[in-house]
Amino acid sequence: MSAVYRFTTMTRQLTSHSRAYRMRHCSNNHINNLRKTFSPHFFSTSSSSTNIAFDRDMKRRQRNGAARSHRLAAVIDDGNETQQSHDLSSSSSSSSSPSSSSSSIVDYDYFYDEIAARLVDRLDDIRREGGFPLALEIGAGAGHVYRAICAEDGLEGVGGMGGIRKLVQLDSSEEMLYRDKDRKVKGAERCGAFQMVLDEEETLPFPDGTFDIVVSSLAFHRVNDLPNVMREIKRVLKQDGCIIFAMVGGSTLPELRSSLVLAEMERDGGVSPHVGPFVDLPDVGVLLTNAGFTLPTIDIDTVHISYPDAMVLMEHLQRMGEGNACVGRRKRVGRDTFVAAAAIYEHMFGLDEAGDDEGGVTASVQVIYGIAWTPHDSQPKPNERGSADHKIGDMVKHSKNS
Repeated sequence: MSAVYRFTTMTRQLTSHSRAYRMRHCSNNHINNLRKTFSPHFFSTSSSSTNIAFDRDMKRRQRNGAARSHRLAAVIDDGNETQQSHDLSSSSSSSSSPSSSSSSIVDYDYFYDEIAARLVDRLDDIRREGGFPLALEIGAGAGHVYRAICAEDGLEGVGGMGGIRKLVQLDSSEEMLYRDKDRKVKGAERCGAFQMVLDEEETLPFPDGTFDIVVSSLAFHRVNDLPNVMREIKRVLKQDGCIIFAMVGGSTLPELRSSLVLAEMERDGGVSPHVGPFVDLPDVGVLLTNAGFTLPTIDIDTVHISYPDAMVLMEHLQRMGEGNACVGRRKRVGRDTFVAAAAIYEHMFGLDEAGDDEGGVTASVQVIYGIAWTPHDSQPKPNERGSADHKIGDMVKHSKNS
């Protein structure tokens, strides 16, 4: 059964359905354990200390495995298409219509491609003379942002979208970065690309003030030391340079998190981290301002994706390279725990309860979009504190009298 993907933008936060369910079914001790396990501040906005939330080596191996799986599926798919073409050409029956030759291989890039397109669309809305000729992408993955940039000309007809003419793609997963190296990119003549394998948390090997813009799509959620990454990005940006990114937010996959927690409490008598942790919306602005950026702008989308069941959802996460890499994860989780989690998921978040005839379950992903600038004299600045000529109270009285 193929999954059905439906993307809708929400203008409000998710409801507290799953939290209310846990409050009804968990003891106070269990609730306190949940709070300690899933609600710590896994990063510090100061430069003094940073807690380690993710096993970066495990995450790299997961993404390398996902890249190998994608390449293998592509080879199998090409073989199937060749066999179908041979069967059709050798068929002697001319009265029957040919069978569909559409691919049966699931493309697990659907979410990355969608968010990359939305991010680049925001980039193309920025009016800037000359655009952003030289760009750096942090966590480039398989080149989703690059393909989106090359899809159309820039506003001034030069370069790709956003006026980008050269994109340096950086990623810690070599196999993911070079996964589609043999794939032809439509519009590649608009923007050149250079790949570099480097851990996103390391010092960037570029001089100060190198790039016009830094882009990142769905990569920051697997970084431990985000404050240092932000400082490095600011260092390599030119004056009046731009950072634009999309990252997974704190209200992501609450359905899966709740289902796994309840299943583990029932089967194993305790809980362990399976989803996240992710950065909350208020912390993003703090990260940007503490790193020295100005004029930060942040907005969010909540994307809902439907799947046949929770098992398919977990399979897709694995094939995307987004498996559990938390430091405190259990080395082994029993099959019965996953089966119980799938049953709880369907009971609590099944689409049939909302009157959907197709059935299945829904997964919610919060995506935080951010844009900020390095300081420059041309940017608008607030007046000095205490320099106001009028009191707000006087202005209110004036408006009432008028």
